[in-house]
Amino acid sequence: MEELAIIVPVYNEEETIELFIKAVNKKTASLQLKKTFYFVNDGSKDNTLSIIKKLALQEKNINYISFSRNFGKEAALLAGLQATHESFVTIMDVDLQDPPELLTQMYDKILEGYDVVGTRRISRQGEPFIISSLSRLFYKTFNKISSTPIVDGVRDFRLMTRQVVNSILTLEENNRFSKGLFAWVGYNVAYLEYPNHERSAGKTSWTFRELLSYSIDGLMNFSEAPLNIATFVGVLSFFISLVLGIFYIIKTLIFGDPVQGFPTLIVLILLLGGLQLLSLGIIGKYIAKIFLETKKRPNYIIKETNLY
Repeated sequence: MEELAIIVPVYNEEETIELFIKAVNKKTASLQLKKTFYFVNDGSKDNTLSIIKKLALQEKNINYISFSRNFGKEAALLAGLQATHESFVTIMDVDLQDPPELLTQMYDKILEGYDVVGTRRISRQGEPFIISSLSRLFYKTFNKISSTPIVDGVRDFRLMTRQVVNSILTLEENNRFSKGLFAWVGYNVAYLEYPNHERSAGKTSWTFRELLSYSIDGLMNFSEAPLNIATFVGVLSFFISLVLGIFYIIKTLIFGDPVQGFPTLIVLILLLGGLQLLSLGIIGKYIAKIFLETKKRPNYIIKETNLY
C-alpha cells in the first residue's frame, strides 16, 4: 500500500490536536493510503507539544518536529515537506477548516492523472468582513501584477505527488510564500471547491497585522510591479514639477507677483516629499529581502523530534 504524509503546522493548538486526528482517521477510513502524521510545532507556548508527544507514544504513525521558537507557518511547511518521504503529501490545518473527507476525492483525482489536487473556498461565511474583503483584493491585485497567477480562495490544503514535492524543495529561497511557490512549479493541477468551515476549537493565531505583512511579502516575492510603480511615480513627479516650474516662471515674468501661490508651493513640496519616501520605502523593502537572503540563515531550528 502506498503512503500518505499529512503535514500539520501547529501553534498553540492544544484544544484541536486530538479532535483533528480522530476526524481524519474517521473520515478517511476508506482511503487506500497508509497515513503518517507530521506535526510541526512552531514554538507553541501551551501544551501542544506535550499532547503530540503523548499521542506519538501511543501511535506509531504520529511524528513531530518542534522548533526552538516561533519561526512562522512558512518555516513549518518547509520543515514538514523536507521531513517526508512518502509517495503522496498533503498539508492540512489542525483546526479542521480543511475538510478531511476531501482527501478521498483528491486521491481519486490523482488517480485520474493529476499531479496536484488543491482546494479553494467558494465562500467566507463566518470571517470578519474586513478580512474577507482584503483577501479578495489581494488575489485580484496579485493576479494582475504577477506572472504566476493564484486561484482566488486557494488553500495550502492540497494533495501532491512525490515529484511535485521534490520540485518545491529545489526552491531554496528564504523569503517563502508557499501559495506562490506551489503555483510556480506548475504541473497538472485540479481544484476542489468547498464552503468555509469554522474552527473546531480554539482561536486563530493570525492577527490582522500578520496577515497584512504576509500579503505584502507575497506580492513582492512574485512581482516587480512595486518597483515599476516607484519608477513611474518618480518620472511622473519630475514631469509635473517641470511643467509647474515653467508655468510659475512664466506667470511671474508676465504678472510680476512671485509671492502668490506660496501655499501651492508648500503643498507641492509635501506631495513630492511623500512620493519620494513612498518610492524609497518600496525599494528599501526589496533591499531588505536581498539582505535577508544573503545572510543565509536557516529557515528554522529544530529543538526536538522523534524522526531520528
